[in-house]
Amino acid sequence: MSTLSLIALIVAILAIALAVWALLQREKTRKLKRTFGPEYDRVMEQEKNSRRAEAVLEERQKRVEKYHIRPLSKEECDRFETKWRAAQEHFVDNPREAVAQADSLITEAMRMRGYPVSDFDQRAADLSVDHPHVIEDYWIAHEIAMRDAKGPAATEDLRRAMQHFRSLFEHVIDTRVVATSRSQTIPASSGRGSLRPVDRPLQHH
Repeated sequence: MSTLSLIALIVAILAIALAVWALLQREKTRKLKRTFGPEYDRVMEQEKNSRRAEAVLEERQKRVEKYHIRPLSKEECDRFETKWRAAQEHFVDNPREAVAQADSLITEAMRMRGYPVSDFDQRAADLSVDHPHVIEDYWIAHEIAMRDAKGPAATEDLRRAMQHFRSLFEHVIDTRVVATSRSQTIPASSGRGSLRPVDRPLQHH
């Protein structure tokens, strides 16, 4: 084989290898976008680089695969539902404390299921692997709670936080239809007025 032929063969092999690599990268990106949904975009915006963002998401997957995650028993779910209703009813008298209780219930449920709960960022990152489409609820609710810690947030904002916590809570304990079937409600901002379903958008009059 001549030198030119050899060079041409090497170039062709490299071109094929590059095409295969590009195809694998596109497939990896497609799977990560499908798996993480909006969380993919959030991490991409945070990292400002697709390769770093995808590495972060893949690391989350590998880490969570090592956890021994288990479903909660019916009795455990019922206990959590009872605690949630108590926190929700407490919202009338003390919205701030009710929101704190809701946050604590999610952490407690995660611990019982097998997640190694630590700081918020770690909890959110771990949950995004199995519950990517509701993890934004966690971020929003946490942001409101943190803002409230610096200075009292409006009761309407706290009620929004409670709604977002509820959405995630249902997924963590695997009772996604409970809010609809049992018509769970959050008191209106006055603390004495009408009740609004927790799983419906806020209506402003």
